[in-house]
Amino acid sequence: MKQISLESVALATGGKLVNGNPEAFINGVTMDSRKVEKGNLFAAIKGERVDGHYFIDDVFTKGAAAVICEKLPEDPKGACILVNNTVKALQDLAEYYRKSLDIRVVGITGSVGKTSTKEIVAATLSAKYKVLKTEGNYNNEIGLPLTVLSIGEEHEIAVLEMGISDFGEMRVLSKIARPDICVITNIGQSHLENLGSRDGIYKAKSEIFEYMNPKGFIFLNGDDDILCTKKDVNGIRPATFGLTPDCDVHPADIVPHGLKGTSLKVVTREETFPVNVKLFGKHMISNIMAAVSVGKSLSMTTAEIVKGLENASTIDGRLKLIPFGEGFIIDDCYNAAPSSMRAAIDTLSMAEGVKAAVLGDMFELGTDSDLMHREIGEYAAKSGIDKLICIGENSIHMYEGAKSVASGVKLKYFPTVAKFIEEMPLLFEKDDTILVKASHGMEFVKVVEALKNR
Repeated sequence: MKQISLESVALATGGKLVNGNPEAFINGVTMDSRKVEKGNLFAAIKGERVDGHYFIDDVFTKGAAAVICEKLPEDPKGACILVNNTVKALQDLAEYYRKSLDIRVVGITGSVGKTSTKEIVAATLSAKYKVLKTEGNYNNEIGLPLTVLSIGEEHEIAVLEMGISDFGEMRVLSKIARPDICVITNIGQSHLENLGSRDGIYKAKSEIFEYMNPKGFIFLNGDDDILCTKKDVNGIRPATFGLTPDCDVHPADIVPHGLKGTSLKVVTREETFPVNVKLFGKHMISNIMAAVSVGKSLSMTTAEIVKGLENASTIDGRLKLIPFGEGFIIDDCYNAAPSSMRAAIDTLSMAEGVKAAVLGDMFELGTDSDLMHREIGEYAAKSGIDKLICIGENSIHMYEGAKSVASGVKLKYFPTVAKFIEEMPLLFEKDDTILVKASHGMEFVKVVEALKNR
């Protein structure tokens, strides 16, 4: 990040500087005491399990320039900025910092596909620009401010993933990010418990527009039945991307190469051009169309866009291929919703050899959760896969749905991940291709690790 004086930090956060030189500078911000480096600002946040205030003395011994805190230590060993709420102060500081940057911001949200789209957009733009992107799960009310505060003078574009679970949260994120370009991947069924309906999800997601550049660009998934109806947003005409010809940017002549990638043509309103990508799955193609849309809006040439797309790849937990004997593990375990479950099952069905799905609970689906799990089980059983293993309390309904379909698929149910891991060596052969997918709280990363170490 660019250096900021402690005086400016205090001013931006409405805090009181104690025991510090107002003209001293910070060169980075973190909330993790283990990652503090010399000159950093440490945000002492009180979490559910750990209170950052306990580590204030420790971060000063590591060279922290200052600490933002809600409570002063008895004998401060360095500069402290006392605030009423550390999280709010972090957000205010990020908003202040964002306004000082001469950089274009791409904000990406949606019910599913945010991370994959962010990765593909960032890879595409990197063919021309110096890009900073959201790392890991830093996409919420704490992670996004930290991401913004990591933008350096060398960066030309920031690609920010913006995730929410309730009304009002996106407004906070938009006020910090001030996006020039907004992308919504879809309106699905995630967070129905808080947002009530898909219309409620759109209402919450659309808060991203409230602080965007009024001369910016909006790109919506034209295949989504809610997003395709949005013809004007605050005076901006949204452009669409997707799989169908009605979208402003869409594919043609798709040739899947199994799990090796995809060849296709990209069709825009101005031209058609071919591209070969290492990505696979129908939903990944939609994400590619989003990346093309963003690239075109940022004056990239076709050659630059193609180069960027050909370098795009997935990351851990998002349709990442891991060798498994003569087959593969398809690691898609970061999160799950009904639409992304179906898309992942479709991807598995493209594999050669024996196809196995290890599926777990989907969270925050509201009152129709049991039905949605059952429908996924039915869908999987009809998809042409060979084995379906359901894990978790809610996934008993998935198992029952699959069992009701006379398809010949081999079925197993385990109430917990631990029970599955106990029997895992007997469930798979060396040439199986295994999809692993569930909501993040199911901790299916343990399933992936167990399979890798089998």
